[in-house]
Amino acid sequence: MSRRMQGRASLPARRARARDARWAAPAPVPAGIPVLPDHGLGEATRAFLDSLRVLLAAAAGDGGAPGGGGTTLQQPGGVPEDMDRVAALVELAQGGDAEAFGLLYERYVDLVYRYIYVRVGSRHLAEDLTSETFVRALRRIDSFSWQGRDIAAWFVTIARNLITDHAKSARFRLEVSTADMLDADRRVEAPEAEVLQHLRDTRLLEAVRDLKPEQAECVVLRFLQGLSLAETAAVIGKSEGAVKQLQLRAVRALHRALDGEVL
Repeated sequence: MSRRMQGRASLPARRARARDARWAAPAPVPAGIPVLPDHGLGEATRAFLDSLRVLLAAAAGDGGAPGGGGTTLQQPGGVPEDMDRVAALVELAQGGDAEAFGLLYERYVDLVYRYIYVRVGSRHLAEDLTSETFVRALRRIDSFSWQGRDIAAWFVTIARNLITDHAKSARFRLEVSTADMLDADRRVEAPEAEVLQHLRDTRLLEAVRDLKPEQAECVVLRFLQGLSLAETAAVIGKSEGAVKQLQLRAVRALHRALDGEVL
Protein backbone atom coordinates (compact mmCIF):
# COMPACT_ATOMS: atom_id res chain seq x y z
CA MET A 1 0.00 0.00 0.00
CA SER A 2 1.40 3.40 -0.98
CA ARG A 3 1.96 6.08 1.61
CA ARG A 4 -0.49 8.28 -0.27
CA MET A 5 -3.35 5.97 0.56
CA GLN A 6 -2.33 4.65 3.98
CA GLY A 7 -5.28 3.84 6.15
CA ARG A 8 -7.47 2.82 3.23
CA ALA A 9 -8.63 -0.71 2.46
CA SER A 10 -6.36 -3.33 0.89
CA LEU A 11 -5.60 -3.18 -2.83
CA PRO A 12 -7.99 -6.05 -3.74
CA ALA A 13 -10.77 -4.38 -1.75
CA ARG A 14 -10.15 -1.02 -3.42
CA ARG A 15 -10.09 -2.68 -6.83
CA ALA A 16 -13.41 -4.37 -6.07
CA ARG A 17 -15.01 -1.08 -4.98
CA ALA A 18 -13.61 0.68 -8.03
CA ARG A 19 -15.29 -1.83 -10.33
CA ASP A 20 -18.70 -2.39 -8.79
CA ALA A 21 -21.92 -2.32 -10.83
CA ARG A 22 -21.78 1.44 -11.46
CA TRP A 23 -18.38 1.09 -13.13
CA ALA A 24 -19.12 -2.16 -14.93
CA ALA A 25 -18.25 -1.20 -18.50
CA PRO A 26 -14.48 -0.86 -19.03
CA ALA A 27 -13.53 2.15 -21.14
CA PRO A 28 -10.82 2.09 -23.80
CA VAL A 29 -7.68 4.14 -23.23
CA PRO A 30 -4.95 5.61 -25.49
CA ALA A 31 -3.12 5.52 -27.72
CA GLY A 32 -5.85 7.57 -29.41
CA ILE A 33 -8.47 7.86 -26.67
CA PRO A 34 -11.88 7.97 -28.36
CA VAL A 35 -14.38 10.64 -27.34
CA LEU A 36 -17.85 9.51 -26.30
CA PRO A 37 -20.58 10.77 -28.70
CA ASP A 38 -22.92 12.31 -26.10
CA HIS A 39 -21.28 14.99 -23.97
CA GLY A 40 -24.39 16.18 -22.14
CA LEU A 41 -23.95 19.80 -23.24
CA GLY A 42 -27.68 20.54 -23.33
CA GLU A 43 -28.35 19.20 -19.84
CA ALA A 44 -25.27 20.96 -18.46
CA THR A 45 -26.30 24.22 -20.13
CA ARG A 46 -29.77 23.96 -18.59
CA ALA A 47 -28.27 23.51 -15.12
CA PHE A 48 -25.84 26.35 -15.85
CA LEU A 49 -28.62 28.76 -16.79
CA ASP A 50 -30.80 27.70 -13.87
CA SER A 51 -27.92 28.31 -11.43
CA LEU A 52 -27.27 31.75 -12.88
CA ARG A 53 -30.94 32.64 -12.64
CA VAL A 54 -30.98 31.71 -8.96
CA LEU A 55 -27.92 33.90 -8.33
CA LEU A 56 -29.41 36.79 -10.30
CA ALA A 57 -32.70 36.53 -8.42
CA ALA A 58 -30.78 36.61 -5.14
CA ALA A 59 -28.74 39.59 -6.32
CA ALA A 60 -31.96 41.41 -7.26
CA GLY A 61 -33.31 40.72 -3.78
CA ASP A 62 -30.32 42.16 -1.94
CA GLY A 63 -29.20 44.78 -4.41
CA GLY A 64 -26.10 42.76 -5.23
CA ALA A 65 -24.55 43.75 -1.93
CA PRO A 66 -21.47 41.87 -0.71
CA GLY A 67 -22.46 39.04 1.56
CA GLY A 68 -25.95 38.86 0.07
CA GLY A 69 -27.78 35.93 -1.45
CA GLY A 70 -25.47 35.86 -4.46
CA THR A 71 -22.61 34.64 -2.29
CA THR A 72 -24.34 32.49 0.30
CA LEU A 73 -26.28 30.09 -1.89
CA GLN A 74 -25.47 26.40 -2.06
CA GLN A 75 -22.74 26.09 -4.66
CA PRO A 76 -21.72 23.25 -6.98
CA GLY A 77 -18.55 21.25 -6.78
CA GLY A 78 -16.72 19.86 -3.79
CA VAL A 79 -15.99 16.29 -2.83
CA PRO A 80 -17.74 13.71 -5.04
CA GLU A 81 -20.09 11.30 -3.27
CA ASP A 82 -17.99 8.36 -4.42
CA MET A 83 -14.63 9.90 -3.49
CA ASP A 84 -13.28 6.57 -2.22
CA ARG A 85 -13.99 4.98 -5.60
CA VAL A 86 -12.35 7.85 -7.46
CA ALA A 87 -9.34 7.71 -5.12
CA ALA A 88 -9.05 3.96 -5.67
CA LEU A 89 -9.16 4.39 -9.44
CA VAL A 90 -6.50 7.10 -9.27
CA GLU A 91 -4.15 4.90 -7.26
CA LEU A 92 -4.74 1.92 -9.54
CA ALA A 93 -4.08 4.10 -12.58
CA GLN A 94 -0.89 5.40 -10.99
CA GLY A 95 0.15 1.79 -10.57
CA GLY A 96 -0.22 1.17 -14.31
CA ASP A 97 -3.79 -0.19 -14.40
CA ALA A 98 -5.08 0.84 -17.84
CA GLU A 99 -8.66 -0.19 -17.09
CA ALA A 100 -8.75 2.06 -14.02
CA PHE A 101 -7.59 5.02 -16.10
CA GLY A 102 -10.20 4.10 -18.70
CA LEU A 103 -12.88 4.38 -16.03
CA LEU A 104 -11.58 7.79 -14.97
CA TYR A 105 -11.72 8.81 -18.61
CA GLU A 106 -15.28 7.55 -18.91
CA ARG A 107 -16.30 9.54 -15.86
CA TYR A 108 -14.67 12.88 -16.79
CA VAL A 109 -14.57 13.01 -20.60
CA ASP A 110 -17.86 14.92 -20.91
CA LEU A 111 -16.76 17.54 -18.38
CA VAL A 112 -13.46 18.10 -20.18
CA TYR A 113 -15.08 18.18 -23.62
CA ARG A 114 -17.67 20.76 -22.54
CA TYR A 115 -15.00 23.04 -21.11
CA ILE A 116 -12.93 22.85 -24.30
CA TYR A 117 -15.91 23.15 -26.64
CA VAL A 118 -17.21 26.41 -25.15
CA ARG A 119 -13.66 27.77 -25.49
CA VAL A 120 -12.86 26.74 -29.07
CA GLY A 121 -16.31 26.56 -30.70
CA SER A 122 -15.37 23.63 -32.95
CA ARG A 123 -16.54 20.08 -32.30
CA HIS A 124 -13.66 18.57 -34.25
CA LEU A 125 -11.01 20.64 -32.45
CA ALA A 126 -12.71 20.05 -29.10
CA GLU A 127 -12.60 16.30 -29.64
CA ASP A 128 -8.93 16.44 -30.67
CA LEU A 129 -7.98 18.53 -27.61
CA THR A 130 -10.09 16.34 -25.32
CA SER A 131 -8.25 13.27 -26.55
CA GLU A 132 -4.90 15.02 -26.10
CA THR A 133 -5.92 16.06 -22.59
CA PHE A 134 -6.34 12.44 -21.53
CA VAL A 135 -3.22 11.31 -23.39
CA ARG A 136 -1.23 13.86 -21.38
CA ALA A 137 -3.05 12.94 -18.19
CA LEU A 138 -2.16 9.29 -18.70
CA ARG A 139 1.48 10.17 -19.20
CA ARG A 140 1.51 12.39 -16.11
CA ILE A 141 -0.82 10.50 -13.78
CA ASP A 142 2.08 9.82 -11.40
CA SER A 143 2.45 13.57 -10.85
CA PHE A 144 -1.10 13.91 -9.51
CA SER A 145 -1.15 14.18 -5.73
CA TRP A 146 -4.40 13.08 -4.11
CA GLN A 147 -5.47 15.62 -1.49
CA GLY A 148 -9.03 14.51 -0.86
CA ARG A 149 -10.44 16.58 -3.73
CA ASP A 150 -11.87 15.55 -7.05
CA ILE A 151 -9.40 14.97 -9.87
CA ALA A 152 -11.69 16.97 -12.21
CA ALA A 153 -9.77 20.23 -11.69
CA TRP A 154 -6.51 18.52 -12.68
CA PHE A 155 -8.00 17.32 -15.98
CA VAL A 156 -9.46 20.78 -16.67
CA THR A 157 -6.11 22.43 -15.93
CA ILE A 158 -4.43 20.21 -18.54
CA ALA A 159 -7.20 21.09 -21.01
CA ARG A 160 -6.83 24.80 -20.23
CA ASN A 161 -3.08 24.67 -20.91
CA LEU A 162 -3.66 22.88 -24.21
CA ILE A 163 -6.16 25.56 -25.28
CA THR A 164 -3.68 28.29 -24.34
CA ASP A 165 -0.95 26.57 -26.35
CA HIS A 166 -3.28 26.19 -29.31
CA ALA A 167 -4.55 29.77 -29.23
CA LYS A 168 -1.23 31.32 -28.13
CA SER A 169 -3.30 33.36 -25.69
CA ALA A 170 -4.43 32.92 -22.09
CA ARG A 171 -7.51 35.11 -22.67
CA PHE A 172 -10.71 33.22 -21.93
CA ARG A 173 -13.34 33.36 -24.69
CA LEU A 174 -16.72 31.73 -25.09
CA GLU A 175 -16.48 30.60 -28.70
CA VAL A 176 -19.35 28.14 -28.99
CA SER A 177 -22.62 29.57 -30.32
CA THR A 178 -25.57 29.95 -27.99
CA ALA A 179 -27.61 27.86 -30.44
CA ASP A 180 -25.21 24.94 -30.10
CA MET A 181 -25.35 25.13 -26.32
CA LEU A 182 -29.15 25.09 -26.34
CA ASP A 183 -29.86 22.67 -29.21
CA ALA A 184 -29.43 19.57 -27.05
CA ASP A 185 -32.04 20.74 -24.52
CA ARG A 186 -34.89 18.34 -25.22
CA ARG A 187 -37.52 19.61 -22.81
CA VAL A 188 -41.00 19.43 -24.35
CA GLU A 189 -43.06 22.61 -23.93
CA ALA A 190 -45.86 24.46 -25.66
CA PRO A 191 -44.44 26.14 -28.79
CA GLU A 192 -45.01 29.71 -27.53
CA ALA A 193 -43.39 29.01 -24.17
CA GLU A 194 -40.53 27.17 -25.85
CA VAL A 195 -39.78 30.10 -28.16
CA LEU A 196 -39.88 32.63 -25.31
CA GLN A 197 -37.67 30.47 -23.10
CA HIS A 198 -35.19 29.98 -25.92
CA LEU A 199 -34.98 33.75 -26.40
CA ARG A 200 -34.39 34.26 -22.67
CA ASP A 201 -31.77 31.52 -22.59
CA THR A 202 -30.01 33.03 -25.59
CA ARG A 203 -29.99 36.48 -23.98
CA LEU A 204 -28.50 35.14 -20.75
CA LEU A 205 -25.78 33.22 -22.59
CA GLU A 206 -24.97 36.33 -24.64
CA ALA A 207 -24.65 38.30 -21.40
CA VAL A 208 -22.19 35.70 -20.10
CA ARG A 209 -20.26 35.96 -23.36
CA ASP A 210 -19.99 39.73 -22.84
CA LEU A 211 -18.47 39.42 -19.36
CA LYS A 212 -14.82 40.21 -18.81
CA PRO A 213 -12.75 37.11 -19.66
CA GLU A 214 -11.87 36.14 -16.07
CA GLN A 215 -15.46 36.62 -14.94
CA ALA A 216 -16.75 34.47 -17.80
CA GLU A 217 -14.25 31.72 -17.02
CA CYS A 218 -15.20 31.83 -13.35
CA VAL A 219 -18.93 31.32 -13.97
CA VAL A 220 -18.28 28.66 -16.61
CA LEU A 221 -16.02 26.68 -14.27
CA ARG A 222 -18.34 27.12 -11.31
CA PHE A 223 -21.72 26.55 -12.90
CA LEU A 224 -21.24 24.79 -16.24
CA GLN A 225 -18.41 22.56 -15.04
CA GLY A 226 -19.63 22.39 -11.43
CA LEU A 227 -16.20 22.92 -9.89
CA SER A 228 -15.88 24.03 -6.28
CA LEU A 229 -14.31 27.34 -5.25
CA ALA A 230 -11.08 25.53 -4.38
CA GLU A 231 -11.01 23.66 -7.70
CA THR A 232 -11.77 26.80 -9.68
CA ALA A 233 -9.00 28.63 -7.83
CA ALA A 234 -6.57 25.83 -8.69
CA VAL A 235 -7.48 25.96 -12.38
CA ILE A 236 -7.18 29.73 -12.85
CA GLY A 237 -4.32 30.22 -10.41
CA LYS A 238 -6.04 32.51 -7.93
CA SER A 239 -7.02 32.32 -4.27
CA GLU A 240 -10.47 31.16 -3.21
CA GLY A 241 -11.17 34.70 -2.00
CA ALA A 242 -10.30 36.07 -5.44
CA VAL A 243 -12.62 33.53 -7.06
CA LYS A 244 -15.45 34.61 -4.74
CA GLN A 245 -14.89 38.21 -5.79
CA LEU A 246 -14.79 37.26 -9.48
CA GLN A 247 -18.06 35.39 -9.10
CA LEU A 248 -19.66 38.31 -7.25
CA ARG A 249 -18.51 40.80 -9.87
CA ALA A 250 -19.76 38.51 -12.65
CA VAL A 251 -23.21 38.25 -11.06
CA ARG A 252 -23.35 42.03 -10.60
CA ALA A 253 -22.32 42.57 -14.24
CA LEU A 254 -24.98 40.11 -15.45
CA HIS A 255 -27.58 41.80 -13.25
CA ARG A 256 -26.73 45.19 -14.75
CA ALA A 257 -26.71 43.84 -18.31
CA LEU A 258 -30.08 42.15 -17.87
CA ASP A 259 -31.73 44.83 -15.76
CA GLY A 260 -35.49 44.66 -16.18
CA GLU A 261 -35.45 41.58 -18.41
CA VAL A 262 -37.59 38.57 -17.48
CA LEU A 263 -35.44 35.45 -17.16
